[in-house]
Amino acid sequence: MEKTPETTEDHLFKGRIRFYQPKVGYRSAIDTVLLAASVNAGPGDRVVDMGSGVGVAMLCLGTRVDGVLIDGIEIQAILADLARHNISENTLDGRLRAFDGDIANPPSTITSGEYDFAMANPPFMASGNGNPPPGEIKRTANVEGDADLNQWVNASLGLVRRKGTVVLIQRADRLGDIISAISAARDANGEGAGDTVILPVHPKKGVPANRVIVSFRRGVKAPVTLLEGITVHTDNGGYTQLLERVLDGGAISLK
Repeated sequence: MEKTPETTEDHLFKGRIRFYQPKVGYRSAIDTVLLAASVNAGPGDRVVDMGSGVGVAMLCLGTRVDGVLIDGIEIQAILADLARHNISENTLDGRLRAFDGDIANPPSTITSGEYDFAMANPPFMASGNGNPPPGEIKRTANVEGDADLNQWVNASLGLVRRKGTVVLIQRADRLGDIISAISAARDANGEGAGDTVILPVHPKKGVPANRVIVSFRRGVKAPVTLLEGITVHTDNGGYTQLLERVLDGGAISLK
């Protein structure tokens, strides 16, 4: 049996969100908040969070959009347990659900083709590349296991309805892998994906992007759109105005 890790209590949206996460190992960062802010869901829309961790992206989107319905899939049972606890702590039980499961073989409660949006923060490191981080929780979150980036893209595509949207965040140096995976992806009917939108994320002005937010749609044929990038930090180390708004519950437009 896995040992329950020591946790810390953390907050987002200026204290409106309270959540618990492991003190050591993988910890939610700004990437998760940026991902949730980039999902253009509305009240009544259904969203699936692929690899939902302790539920931070779900909490951010569920708090920002009243009435949105979100299901999370998480392979690490310890994190899924924390996600369910965090959902209850924020009184979002009626709209948010967290399930133990593998994105390559989702639990039966996750129905293919039924979601308006899928969001994902896939492991940044390809298997066999670089030095994996210590600790099983962080290593599983950061390094691809049995499911590589192609499988993350295909699994996400299969869960959204036709013309549904997938949004993911990934390291900028893996943009080529992402585009290749989207180009090769096919749903159960053999249809592909298109209308790909790429938003570079720069740590500071004048510094190359280190993250990309990418969206694409199931069964839609449209060219790739490269947006003007956004910047996280000002020159003096604070957050930019856009990031301040996002950290207070604002959205990011992928148009």
